[in-house]
Amino acid sequence: MTILEMLFIGFTVGLTGAMAPGPMLFATIESSLRDGWTAGPKIVFGHAILEIAICAFIVIGLVSVVNYETTGAISLIGGISLCIFGGLILRDRKNARLDTGKRSQSAGPVIAGFVTSASNPYFWIWWFSAGSGLIMEGLKAGLIAVGFFVAGHWIADAGWYTLVSASVSRSKAFMSQEAYRYLLTACGLFLVIFGLWFIARQFI
Repeated sequence: MTILEMLFIGFTVGLTGAMAPGPMLFATIESSLRDGWTAGPKIVFGHAILEIAICAFIVIGLVSVVNYETTGAISLIGGISLCIFGGLILRDRKNARLDTGKRSQSAGPVIAGFVTSASNPYFWIWWFSAGSGLIMEGLKAGLIAVGFFVAGHWIADAGWYTLVSASVSRSKAFMSQEAYRYLLTACGLFLVIFGLWFIARQFI
């Protein structure tokens, strides 16, 4: 594959993944209400920190195929992490206010991006299967091609989540205090639900 093809594939694959509803989306919505439009790029930065390490391991050949036991452990630990993360939002929602700056005290957006990525087993499964395959294909054209693939992936992530955070941040100006707390409740509940779902899959 050429460098431009890798850039296009990285962007396309990244955009389809970013647009799928998941823990990272709801963390972005919650963080955007607190930190404004910059929450989106910060979420992606936390997400990218983890991806840099994964890509490095893939390139130097230290990644093996994810097996059932590994996926199960990630699901269990990740599910617990998401439940805690969502629980913090639910705990603080009653005291969170739009007009005084006293808002939800859950983790910052960079940490949220890292945690919601690391706690999602499908994130690992994708990178250690399709993602690693695409990187190995790109290596045939050199490290620059791999860099363009990853860059395309991040451009898609940053573009989508910045759009989400900017939209949420703007809507905040027209949002009532009650609506704000309802939205925080929904984000917290969705994160807890995702966490419980990840945990439950290990016993079904």
